[in-house]
Amino acid sequence: MIASPDSTKASSTAPGKSGRIGLVVFGSIASGFVLGLALVLVAFAGGEEPEITGSALLALGAGFMLLALASTRFTDQPQRWALAPGIAAAAVGLAILLFAPGNRALGLAGWVWPVLLVLLVGWSFWGARRSLHNWSRRVLLYPALFVLLLVAFGGAYETVAEASSSNPAPAGRTYQVNGHRLYLNCVGTGEPTVVLFNGLGERTPSWAWVQRSLSSKTRVCAFDRAGQGWSGAAAGRQDGHELASDVHGLLMAADISGPYVLAGHSTGGTYALVYAAQYPDEVAGVALIDSATPYQFDLPDYPTFYSVWRRASGLLPSLSRAGFGRVVLDTGYATLPPDARDALRAFAAEPRELRANNAEFAELRTVFDQAKALTSLGGKPLGVVSADVGQQAGWAAAQAKLARLSSSSFHQTARGATHEALLEEERFAAVTSRATADIVEAARTQQR
Repeated sequence: MIASPDSTKASSTAPGKSGRIGLVVFGSIASGFVLGLALVLVAFAGGEEPEITGSALLALGAGFMLLALASTRFTDQPQRWALAPGIAAAAVGLAILLFAPGNRALGLAGWVWPVLLVLLVGWSFWGARRSLHNWSRRVLLYPALFVLLLVAFGGAYETVAEASSSNPAPAGRTYQVNGHRLYLNCVGTGEPTVVLFNGLGERTPSWAWVQRSLSSKTRVCAFDRAGQGWSGAAAGRQDGHELASDVHGLLMAADISGPYVLAGHSTGGTYALVYAAQYPDEVAGVALIDSATPYQFDLPDYPTFYSVWRRASGLLPSLSRAGFGRVVLDTGYATLPPDARDALRAFAAEPRELRANNAEFAELRTVFDQAKALTSLGGKPLGVVSADVGQQAGWAAAQAKLARLSSSSFHQTARGATHEALLEEERFAAVTSRATADIVEAARTQQR
């Protein structure tokens, strides 16, 4: 029987030192992984995309460098090949952290980094095959390199998919407001105009069923916040006051006069309340559709949810650069009209949109506090529509409290509806449309 090169190599080395190489490989991979988790989930928890991507590359580089140094120091199978990719990955990660490139720069880098990552994997495979003669090569190192190869292929796929796909707005237009362009889509005629406020992660097509129904009764306008959907990016993150200023300027630029009926779903309802507090004379009525409350953090489960999702949402833009969004996030919205469904699926998969969601989520505590400034709508008509499926503890009481913001209000529960269904499923969106139409009629009666 002829011994394999691996077994021959192993038998010619000192047993003590040779036996350590598997532990070194395991420790290097595990250390890089744990360091990465510590950076992206603790040190930079919920951070912006450059912080998450830069941290991940630093951890990857640290794992490679540890393999090179520890194997040289403690074993008779030095893996010196690992030093070069370690230094390269760490240097790129540090540069991304320092210079914080924007969405456009990271998008352009997508034409380069997958190729470089494939070269890194090839170099590592070649180096390990020559110098690592141990079970850990096939059991630990090769699987780790295969994961990096999948990331490279996913990044190439994402870059090509973004370059080759288009998602033009089917209607509406953009206006220059406060130094950036905001998208507005209005349908129907009549007054008062209904202004629709998106919830977190929603875009103007989310209101397709509601706009279609309400447009027969009055003018209905949906808009995308800065940096989201078909709107251009603002200079930085926006809180509730800055958003209210944007909406005010957008309606003025589009020559749409008030007072308006504000309708907001989920966190969009909180934004509507901030607008009502900031511009009370421009508000004729409010419809809150399963709305978040200014006292959201007083709910029993919400602080924990916020803490967990704050960390998770920070990972999504970086994961989407590797094709994660195309695989996982663009399969929803099946109950919306086809054109709205396709537009929302395209948005859901884009790193830009996930960056915007993460930035907005980071501001929610501030927005909720700002909404507390509205303690009463007086006698202005207010409608509160609540879902009753899958709600967190304390939600029903919080919805009832919202209804007490006006002396002229009603509170309706849509039986069998989930939070999302009040916009996305036609039969429940009809409940939302009727409730909003009732606020429009009540506002008209008050204005006569």
